[in-house]
Amino acid sequence: MRGLRIFAVSLMFIAGTVAYSQPGASMDVFYPIAKYMEQGDAEKLSAWFDDHMEISVNGVCSDSGRNQARQILKLFFDGNRPSAFSIRHTASKANMKYALGAMTIASVNYNVTIFVNLRDDGYRIQQLKIEKVR
Repeated sequence: MRGLRIFAVSLMFIAGTVAYSQPGASMDVFYPIAKYMEQGDAEKLSAWFDDHMEISVNGVCSDSGRNQARQILKLFFDGNRPSAFSIRHTASKANMKYALGAMTIASVNYNVTIFVNLRDDGYRIQQLKIEKVR
């Protein structure tokens, strides 16, 4: 019986370690961002936008305020509901983080690039780029 308890505790420790090491499993800034991207939820995603940011959708680039960027993304998602989104690569330097993501919409693949900077109130998206894979 004691061996079974040790095994169970060991299994929980290993499972917790594996879950924590998986991308997005920790409370990383990209975890909620990826969730809202996959849901196509421009409203919730815009809570992560900086006051001024660069947004690019299919080659149309705009330096926008938070509200304008939210509208641009909402228009995109209204006509293009994602079926999948995943973060493929992340990197960081000082107070900046970078992520490359992959999004699928109706069997069409998109590359997504996200830059975030650390502000007084947390990380904020400085640049969001969505481009169709050709």
